[in-house]
Amino acid sequence: MLARGVVSIVATVARSGSPPTKRDAYVPKHGSKRTSSRSGSAAASARAGGSETKRKSFLRRRWWLLLLLAPVVIALLAGAGLYLAYARITLPKALPPVQTTYLYDRNGQLLTTLHGAVDRTVVPLSQISAHMIEATIATEDHGFYEHPGVDIIGIARAAYTDLVKRDAVQGASTITEQLVKNVYAGSYTTDEDGVQAYVLPERTIKEKIREALLAVKLEQQLGKDQILEQYLNTVYFGHGAYGVEAAARTYFGKPASQLTIAESASLAGVLHAPELYDPIDRPSDNWYRRNYAIDQMVRYGYVDGKIGERLKGRECCGTIPDQQDRLVAPGHSEYFVDYTRRTLFDRYGEARVYAGGLRVTTTLDLELQRAAEQAIADALPDPKTDPAAALVAMDPQTGEVLAMAGGRNWEKNKVNYATGDGGSGRQAGSAFKAFTLATAMQQGYDPSAYWKGPSTMAIPQCPDPTQPDGLWHPVNAGDGEAGTFSLFGATAHSVNTVFAQLIAQLGPEPVVDMAHTLGIASDLPEVCAITLGSVAVNPLEMTNAYATLDAQGIRHWATPLLQVKMGGGRVDNSIASVGEQVLDPNDANLVTQALEGVVREGTGSAAALSGFPVAGKTGTANENVDAWFCGYTVQLVTCVWIGWPQGEIPLENIHGVPSVYGGTIPAAIWHDFMTVAMQGQTAMTFPDASFDGYTVGPSVAVSPPLPSLSPSPSVTPSASPTSSPKPSHTPSPTGSPSPTGSPSPTGSPSPSGPGP
Repeated sequence: MLARGVVSIVATVARSGSPPTKRDAYVPKHGSKRTSSRSGSAAASARAGGSETKRKSFLRRRWWLLLLLAPVVIALLAGAGLYLAYARITLPKALPPVQTTYLYDRNGQLLTTLHGAVDRTVVPLSQISAHMIEATIATEDHGFYEHPGVDIIGIARAAYTDLVKRDAVQGASTITEQLVKNVYAGSYTTDEDGVQAYVLPERTIKEKIREALLAVKLEQQLGKDQILEQYLNTVYFGHGAYGVEAAARTYFGKPASQLTIAESASLAGVLHAPELYDPIDRPSDNWYRRNYAIDQMVRYGYVDGKIGERLKGRECCGTIPDQQDRLVAPGHSEYFVDYTRRTLFDRYGEARVYAGGLRVTTTLDLELQRAAEQAIADALPDPKTDPAAALVAMDPQTGEVLAMAGGRNWEKNKVNYATGDGGSGRQAGSAFKAFTLATAMQQGYDPSAYWKGPSTMAIPQCPDPTQPDGLWHPVNAGDGEAGTFSLFGATAHSVNTVFAQLIAQLGPEPVVDMAHTLGIASDLPEVCAITLGSVAVNPLEMTNAYATLDAQGIRHWATPLLQVKMGGGRVDNSIASVGEQVLDPNDANLVTQALEGVVREGTGSAAALSGFPVAGKTGTANENVDAWFCGYTVQLVTCVWIGWPQGEIPLENIHGVPSVYGGTIPAAIWHDFMTVAMQGQTAMTFPDASFDGYTVGPSVAVSPPLPSLSPSPSVTPSASPTSSPKPSHTPSPTGSPSPTGSPSPTGSPSPSGPGP
C-alpha cells in the first residue's frame, strides 16, 4: 500500500509538468509585421519559459529516480527506527514462574491444589536425549542453527495472513521467537498475596516486530544451545507438564535423558497444540502427530527412512501414569473437584489451570457435602455389596452446585455418577414426566381435566415395530394405578398410561425441546417413550432442569465456580451466572403444584419434610434398574440416583426393600440430606398458580369419577418420611412387581413402562 501511494504521488508530480497550456503553445505566424514596444520583455519571458520547460522535461524523463529514492528513504527510516528499538530493548533474566492453582470451598476452606504431574525441573542440554533435541528441531524449526533468530519468510507469511484475516492469527515461528513470547516478551504481575505470574503479550503486528527484535538480541546474548536449553525447559507439553523433564516423567515415567526416538517424536508432536495432541486424553491424535514428527526427522536426516517406517507402525504412546490419582479433597469431594477441574479446563485451558496460579473459590459447601455422603452411607452402608448412588444439590436462584456425591471412592473408581464423566447416563424413569407436564402447561392444557388411565393400552399415534400390532403398549407400574385421573392426579401417582396419551397428543418433539430448555444437556431421541424416562441422563442435568421449575421458569446453568482470581490478581467477572426466563412463571408454578401432590399424597411421600413444603417426582426405570428422586424446597433443589455400576441389573432385596422404586431408598436419602440442609432455613411456600386460560383436554372427553368413588386410587407410602428404608417398606403403591420389558438402548418405545 505504501509503495502504491509513492508511485501515485510521483506520477502526479510528473504529469503536472507534461502537457503545455494553450498560452505556452502560441507562436505568431510567419510574415507578420506586427511589432510591439514590449518585444524586449517578451523575449526575456520566452527565455524564462524555455528554462522552465526544460526543468519540467527533465522531471518527465527522470521520474523513475523518485521511485527508486522513495523505498530507500523508507528503508532508512524504518531501519533507524528498528535500530533504536533494538538498542532500547532489554531482556529480563528470570524464567516465568509455574504457579499452583488453589481450589477453596465457598467458605474459604482449602479443597485441593492443581499443578503439573512433576514440579518443573530445569536440566542442562546434556541431560536431554539427542533424539528429543532432533525431534524438536525437525518439527518446530528445522533451520534453527542457521537463521539469526527470525525467519524472514515466515514473518512475511504471518504478516500477509494477518492483513488478509484482519486479525493477528499467526504465531511465532522459530524456536527463538517462541521462547521470547513465552519467557521474555510478556510482563510479570504480582497479586495481593505476593504471587507472581507471567502474562503473555497481545498478538499484534507491532508485538511481533518487537518479539523479532528480542529474538535477534537473544541470539546475540545467549547463543543457540542456551536458547534451545531454555526452550525445552520452559515449553508446555500438556497435562500439567512444563519442560521436557516433567513431560518425560509424566507421559513415560522416565527422565528426559532416556527418551527414545518414538517417545521424543510423541513429545515433539505435542508442542504444536498440547491440549489437542495430549497422549493421555487423545492418544489417536498424538499418534498422528508422532508419525508426522518421525517423517520430519527422516526428512532432515536425523533418522533413517527404514527405521522411521518401522517406528511409525508401533502403537502410541508408551506406559502413561494416570495423574488423576493425585486428587485428594476433604469430605469425599474429589468428584466435585474433578467436575470443577474440567470446567476450568473448558474456560481457561490446561496450561493456565495447572501453572497460572489461579485462586478459585468454588460453590461447594463442605458441610452439605458431608451431609450428602452421610445420607448415602446411612441408606447404603456397605460399599462392596450395595449399589452405587449419586446426589447433586443446587441453589435454584444462582445455579451454584452446593454438594455433589459422585461415587464412593475416587482412588478406586474415577466414574462420576453425578455428571456421567467416565461413564454414561442412566434412565430417569418417571422423573422425566415433569418435562412432559411442563410442555402441556405451556400449550394450555387443563390440569384438572380427566383422562382415562387403564393399567395398559395401545397408543395409535406411537408406533412400535416390536409389537404384533405395531403400536406402543405402555403399562402402569401397579394394578392399583388404574382409573380416571386429572393431570395432577396422574402426576402424583405416576400413571404411565395417562402420560403416554398426553405425549401422543403433544408429540415427542416439544417434550424434547422442553427438557433441553429447562436444563437437560444430553441428546434425547424424539420418541413417545421418552415421557416415561426411557433415555439416559445424569443427576447434574436433572437437578439443573428441576431447578428451573423451582425458580419459576428462570434457568441458571449449573456451575461449580463462585469466583476465579487470575494469576495477576484480576477477578474474572464473566463467570457470574445470568438467569434466563425460559418458561412462563405460571406454567412452572403449575408444575410445582402438581409435584407437591407427589410428596403430599403420591409416590414420593417418603420425601416429606417437617414444616417445609416440598415438590418432587419419583422415577424408576424398567425392571427397577435405576431409581431416582428429584425434589425441591423454595431454597434448594436436590436429585438422588441409585443403581448398580454395571447397569441394567434390577435393584432387588436391598436392605429389606424387595424392589427399589424412586419412592423408597432414593426418597429416603433425599429426605435425610434435606433435613440437614434445611436446618436454620425459613419455611417458605411455593407461589400460587392460576388455572385461567388452561382449557385443553384429552382428545376424547372423559367424565370425572362418580361421587361415590375416590378421584384417584389410594397409594400406600413407599417409605417412611422420617427414616431410612426398612424391610417393612412397601416398594410400590400395590406391592406388585414392575412389568417386564425394557427400553432399547436407543430410547425406542418399550412395550411396558417404568415404575413410579
